[in-house]
Amino acid sequence: MSSVVKLCSVPKKKKPKPFRATTAVKAMARAAIGPPPPVKRKESKKRIKTEKHKPTIGRLLSDSD
Repeated sequence: MSSVVKLCSVPKKKKPKPFRATTAVKAMARAAIGPPPPVKRKESKKRIKTEKHKPTIGRLLSDSD
């Protein structure tokens, strides 16, 4: 009749990540200059949605006004 009893254990500390020179350089540059500007994406032809159905008579009549 040996039962296993789980005790609430303390969560383990996070392991520190290894040092990387690129992250250190980027962090120093952001501190000195500021964050990089957001990317301005160009509209691609694939992303432009075309109408899947022909316009209805009601829509044609309402657009002509």
